[in-house]
Amino acid sequence: MFADFLGGARGRLLPASVPFRFFGGAVTFHLAAWGMLLVKGDELPGFQGGPGPMLAALHLVTLGVLAMTAMGAAFQLLPVATKKPVRSIGACKLSFWLFLGGVPVLVYGMAEGRQWAMAVGGSLLVTGLAVYAALIADNLRRVSDMRIVTDHAWTAMGALLTLAIFGLLLIGDFAGGYLPDHRGMAVAHGMVAAYGFMGMLVLGFSFVLVPMFGLSPPADARLGQRSAWVATAALVLAVPGMAAGIPALAFAGGILGLGAAAMHLRAMFKVMKSRMKKQLGGSFVLIRLAWVLMPASIVLGLASGAGMGEAWSPTLFGFILVFGWLLSFLTGVLQRIIPFLASMYSVAPGVKPVLVSKLTAERPLRIHLICHCLALALVAAGIVSGQGLVVQLGAAAGLTGAAAFAWFAGLVWLRMTRHRSARPAAGGATSARGA
Repeated sequence: MFADFLGGARGRLLPASVPFRFFGGAVTFHLAAWGMLLVKGDELPGFQGGPGPMLAALHLVTLGVLAMTAMGAAFQLLPVATKKPVRSIGACKLSFWLFLGGVPVLVYGMAEGRQWAMAVGGSLLVTGLAVYAALIADNLRRVSDMRIVTDHAWTAMGALLTLAIFGLLLIGDFAGGYLPDHRGMAVAHGMVAAYGFMGMLVLGFSFVLVPMFGLSPPADARLGQRSAWVATAALVLAVPGMAAGIPALAFAGGILGLGAAAMHLRAMFKVMKSRMKKQLGGSFVLIRLAWVLMPASIVLGLASGAGMGEAWSPTLFGFILVFGWLLSFLTGVLQRIIPFLASMYSVAPGVKPVLVSKLTAERPLRIHLICHCLALALVAAGIVSGQGLVVQLGAAAGLTGAAAFAWFAGLVWLRMTRHRSARPAAGGATSARGA
């Protein structure tokens, strides 16, 4: 799979500005999310939804960091994996600008309770996501193999349509009050966004990226497809169950979700056991942490939904789901994807590609790892204990880690551009300047 993934990949690369503008947006919103939690984190313990700074901080992560990363990665990695180019680079850029414009407007509206801003921001976001979904669906329909990826991706696209509809309904309900159960719809919206859209993309791309990073044989495709089918069935049960207020249906979906997680983790365990590269670095500390927190989030959700948890369990469930599983996994993967793509983009006439190791700065990544793990522990402790100050201390650690991650990403871009601008030395040799 590694050879197939890289074979002819440079011929299917988008201009560097396309994926990196999405990654740059994600890095920026990563800082903003932890910053808002630092300033307003005393409101997180006991948060049960509704407009305000906590809802805004949540969407800074889910939309600004997670969705922005997923869009940039899918635009670049899916064509490389499927060997089918993206239909329109201009449409990729359009989806970015629509999405980038929508996130701050929506977040402002949520933080300040401004209905007009939520409506405008939501409309921009949905339009940007519609362009993105159309491009990805066009790519998927032209692929007859790679079922291990495409099965997950099709479910993610269906979830994307659902979450967009739910999101617009929720925004309108703040003013109209027409939903019979706003909170149930909000939870369903969150579930289909996290487990459906983001979760299915994470699970699907894991079957390509984890073997590639670990230099492993291909993952078990049959087990991967089964986990995709079970996860899809889980969503089909859990999301309507929450939206319609049918706890038994939602609980059954959660149990199926645990089964899908177990199958996925079994496939990943096989990949890790057979890998050739034994030292995987700090990025895989985050990825392994995410693998632990994925089923943990489902267990917390089941306990909360069944009324077996404490008053803080719904808040802890949301935090572990978004900041724990998804944010940990994506920042771990981005540590590999950003230098990997930058190395491929570093080729220029007369200039050889720069090694990934030359692009990667280890110090900021070590700082990010420590701070991210500390942030998760402190914020979770603050939620459980009801101590807003502890949450804010955790957010300060998270903000420090986000700054270190931005430092890492900025250095990759700087080193790549310096290398590309290097002039060939006499005799055709490549200057090492910027490597």
